[in-house]
Amino acid sequence: MAEQVDVVVIGMGPGGEHVAGGLAEAGLAVVGVEAELVGGECPYWACVPSKMMIRAGNLLAEARRIPGMAGSARVDADWAPVAARIRDEATDDWDDRVAADRFTGKGGRLVRGRGRLAGPGKVAVGDEVFEARRGIVIATGSKPQIPPVPGLDAVPYWTNRDAIAAKEPPRSLLVLGGGAIGVELSQVYARFGTRVTVVEAMDGLIPAEEPEAGELLAGVLRAEGLTLRTGTRAERVRHDGDAFVLELADGSELTGDQLLVATGRRADFSGLGLDTAGLDPSVKALPTDGRMRVAPGLWALGDVTGHGAFTHVAMYEADIVLREILGREGPDADYRALPRVTFTDPEVGAVGLTEKQARDKGLRVRTGLSKVPDSARGWIHKAGNEGLVKLVADAERGVLLGATAVGPMGGEVMYGLAVAVQAEVPVTTLRHMIYAYPTFHRGVEDALRDLGA
Repeated sequence: MAEQVDVVVIGMGPGGEHVAGGLAEAGLAVVGVEAELVGGECPYWACVPSKMMIRAGNLLAEARRIPGMAGSARVDADWAPVAARIRDEATDDWDDRVAADRFTGKGGRLVRGRGRLAGPGKVAVGDEVFEARRGIVIATGSKPQIPPVPGLDAVPYWTNRDAIAAKEPPRSLLVLGGGAIGVELSQVYARFGTRVTVVEAMDGLIPAEEPEAGELLAGVLRAEGLTLRTGTRAERVRHDGDAFVLELADGSELTGDQLLVATGRRADFSGLGLDTAGLDPSVKALPTDGRMRVAPGLWALGDVTGHGAFTHVAMYEADIVLREILGREGPDADYRALPRVTFTDPEVGAVGLTEKQARDKGLRVRTGLSKVPDSARGWIHKAGNEGLVKLVADAERGVLLGATAVGPMGGEVMYGLAVAVQAEVPVTTLRHMIYAYPTFHRGVEDALRDLGA
């Protein structure tokens, strides 16, 4: 016999936990199902611990910028405090007791195991079956996407989880993938003394973003001693017990003590029982409407919806699901101003459409570009002032479609641009605002000037 409950949430990552906790606080009978750790990827292996690593690496970089500006400095990198902080402060040594207690303290019931749909309105977890009166929420996240490189399945490569949990940095590191995860972790390890080589099949780094941002970041990383191999694919991998050997399409070989695979993430619907709900189990993402509904009584949120593998997207969608299930008013999902930040140094903040994405939609666009070193604040900042602002405007409607802010605190500068894209603030209004002097965000004014009439 199935146990009757109000809602079952499959996957207790940031979005799933938010929905399950909010529904439980509202007095509903809620079952949260989690196969790993309550809280998901973000607090244990991604957003939080990686930014702790990045913070430590940035401190080393800043100390190395002292000569010529503020005296002299000797920097001795030590990974031990980084590893200890990740274990003690971020992850509780990968123990989710605090998160689990937070949910059950709100009145929810936590069930450990892998949930699967078992027919309309039903979820099975092992031998237990729950029937949801109000509905089911799928929030099962994503996992690393491992490319089909011959030999890769036979070697002990790292994913982001291994890189985060490492107790000491390797002497040398090969990184397969030059997207956000790959470049963030590459820069951190390089700053702690690891010899890093990044291999990216596309022609530039962070290929999902503006090419100007990737080119600028590549220059910074090369100046810091990283080796970048873009526009070439890995053809084969082998491991001789001591080192990894990566054979590239151009015939060259790379060797390293460790190999990190950071070629993106994908949703995994295997074993979820989508077919029992009349859904195609081979889909790459679950199709949702503006209320995050997949089907009557079935909602999805987070990485599984295909709107971006970001915690902030999962939380945004979770709020919509909460309102929907509780019968509260609110707007439909709107992804026009989806923000994203690559937390390298310099940071790459971006929102909305890139120039290519806008042109691919058939839109007539104008672009404007400014360089951080040419601004007053960039000139003052001097060491570590690499950056740019790029604006993409709809030439017919006179509003921003997207923007990129690269530089010190690029992710923070991007916030104002996100508001402009979301609210469709006229470019003429932006051009006639007052921009505080001397700030990094004043570079937006310079980019607007370059945008032209």
